[in-house]
Amino acid sequence: MREKRTIIETGIDARIATIVEPEIEAMGFRLVRVRLSGANGLTLQIMAERPDGMISVGECESISRAIGPILDVEDPVDSAYHLEISSPGIDRPLVRISDFESWTGYVAKLETRQLINGRKRYKGTIISVDGENITFRRVVDKDDETPEFTLPIGEIQEARLILSDELINEALKRDKELRKANGIEDNKLDEIEDAGSGNETKH
Repeated sequence: MREKRTIIETGIDARIATIVEPEIEAMGFRLVRVRLSGANGLTLQIMAERPDGMISVGECESISRAIGPILDVEDPVDSAYHLEISSPGIDRPLVRISDFESWTGYVAKLETRQLINGRKRYKGTIISVDGENITFRRVVDKDDETPEFTLPIGEIQEARLILSDELINEALKRDKELRKANGIEDNKLDEIEDAGSGNETKH
């Protein structure tokens, strides 16, 4: 059974995710995030990946061609927009429990759905995952704070990795291992890089 996202969108982003996720999954990919923003006029960014965490520019283009007509029919956005399909990137959003498990030992930035112990924003190294509870070690401690804190994943509204040299090196190492396992030559790296598919405009 395909692992569902635990950290999901709200509002119009959630409506769009409901529309596009079944088609993305039917194509063998996983939806990571949907975000409608005012960038470059109005941009609908949809992040997706294969179950192994990779995605090529050609696969982004295939997703774009598949979901473009669906979005035209469902018409969830009442203004013209650019459709951008991309990989999650190195400083990726964390949306599934397996994302936290996969990136244990690396620093994440978090925002909770409501105040927890008087705050909504957290930053810490992912230490462990126990069921649906994620334990972190704080990056900067105040005198009255313990070094470690635990958050239920259901209380996390948004989470993403923070870019660092260690994260970049690990991401490149994993990418190389995946390319080798899939028989992809190093000189085809540019086909796997994080990039949009080429924008489509809805009128």
